[in-house]
Amino acid sequence: MNNTNKKRQITDNEIFRFYTCNLTVEMTAKLCFKTPKTVLQWDKGKTIPPICKRLMRMYAYRELSPLDDNWLGWKICKGQLITPDGWPLTPNRIIMGNALIEIGGGGGGGQLMNYVFNAKY
Repeated sequence: MNNTNKKRQITDNEIFRFYTCNLTVEMTAKLCFKTPKTVLQWDKGKTIPPICKRLMRMYAYRELSPLDDNWLGWKICKGQLITPDGWPLTPNRIIMGNALIEIGGGGGGGQLMNYVFNAKY
């Protein structure tokens, strides 16, 4: 029988890795501290360890809730930390907000936080 006529079946693991998480074999291997050969075995149907699946989901969706319940609703998108209310926080905004808290700029909390979140960097 001719083996060239056989079509390779795409497994659920491969669909999850490539189409859902948008990860290459090499990216997955690096993310999960595994070899590309191990990732290819997952693609063929071997069970992906739960911790690796969690890492892949976190990478793909950039959701932080798997870390701790306190991060429920928080995401990372385009280099910004997104609050559950949808406020984008850049690293500079976070540093500035923390600095303002440290120097005791808390008197006009609402106005101060408005300034911090609306500042352009």
